[in-house]
Amino acid sequence: MDLTDAYENGAYIPGAEAYPDRWAANAAAVRASLGYRARLDLAYGPGARNRFDLFLPEGAAAGLVMFVHGGYWRRFDKSLWSHLAAGPLAHGWAVAMPSYTLAPEVRIAAITSEIVTALTAACAEVAGPVVVTGHSAGGHLSARMRCRDVDLPDAVARRIARVVPISPVADLRPLLQTEMNADLRLDAPEAAAESPVLTADLLEAETVIWVGAEERPAFLDQARWLAAAWPDAALHIAPGRHHFDVIEGLSVADSPLTRAVLGG
Repeated sequence: MDLTDAYENGAYIPGAEAYPDRWAANAAAVRASLGYRARLDLAYGPGARNRFDLFLPEGAAAGLVMFVHGGYWRRFDKSLWSHLAAGPLAHGWAVAMPSYTLAPEVRIAAITSEIVTALTAACAEVAGPVVVTGHSAGGHLSARMRCRDVDLPDAVARRIARVVPISPVADLRPLLQTEMNADLRLDAPEAAAESPVLTADLLEAETVIWVGAEERPAFLDQARWLAAAWPDAALHIAPGRHHFDVIEGLSVADSPLTRAVLGG
């Protein structure tokens, strides 16, 4: 069975083609407004895309939020999402946003390892509790940071207070039956090993799984599968939200999504 259409988002969202330009403009405006509090292009590894942006609140940070972007592990970079730091920043949290090497240059397991390294580097810059969140493919990567097999340094793992995967792809096995797998190059063993739904050895961290009520059925299924696999996790289905606007709450200080990320 070809599941390509089941994981297609843009074709089912009115005006989908306008979102990337809007994200980029909003992100650039926030970076400009932060001035010296936007520390850009910090290196966390040797690769060209091994860079993260770090946005600092006024005064000492209450902790660190890392947001990992989506794009099916094949598209985008950190520069489109800076505006999503605004919500946590308003509450005094620092926000890190990494880029990572994209498929098909590397496979998903290698991307997971890059996010481990990025999180470790960001934690060296900011003290306090850590929240890892991300959207779509970034939702997968944020969920992976709760899985003990990714081998986070103990000092970093102990600091993770909360994980908030947004519209995550939590079971990679269906992607074996999509056209995108020509780039992802998943095989059955890697799809299983990289699927959070198949991981039971977890860090002790509060988990909220967030998904839009208007998303494609496959993404609602993915969120529910992860909630079933991780019974200590909360599942929130955001009314009226689709795959492209489900993340917008992070740009607002008092939104339900910002509160979920910060534990309020």
